Amino acid sequence: MNKLRVFTTGGTIDKIYFDAKSEYEVGGPQIGDILRETDVGFPFEITPLMRKDSLDMTDADRELIRQAIQDCREKHVLITHGTDTMVETAVKLQDIPDKTVVLTGALNPARFRGSDAIFNIGGAVVAAQSLSPGTYIVMNGRVFEAFKVRKNREKNRFEDL
Repeated sequence: MNKLRVFTTGGTIDKIYFDAKSEYEVGGPQIGDILRETDVGFPFEITPLMRKDSLDMTDADRELIRQAIQDCREKHVLITHGTDTMVETAVKLQDIPDKTVVLTGALNPARFRGSDAIFNIGGAVVAAQSLSPGTYIVMNGRVFEAFKVRKNREKNRFEDL
């Protein structure tokens, strides 16, 4: 793999909680620290696009993500994204030619002990390097095609349609 382009959009992976009453804001991207701390063996570039909870994302936000992917030179793209509307965004990105696009996020903030963020990011990095062009979601130790997955809110996990 040449260089991995990472676009960040916010979501739980970047949330910062201030008190026990669950007051939070979407903070800066955590993925850069995670990749540096794990001493990855490839070059990467991180471009923050927004700091939003995915429930607040609009069609205009999804178009901004799409345009950023189309405009970047890299063929391997990882997007950190909130889990609630990750599938909706993935579907909007599925027909971008000649790019391997992988969306991932976390069900618990990266700053929390026991967060799934590091595991999901690791899986997404491997997927971005090894899958053929297309759009995928990596969550819960699995790779899903963009249009063949859903978030099961009751079980708090992603699963096949």
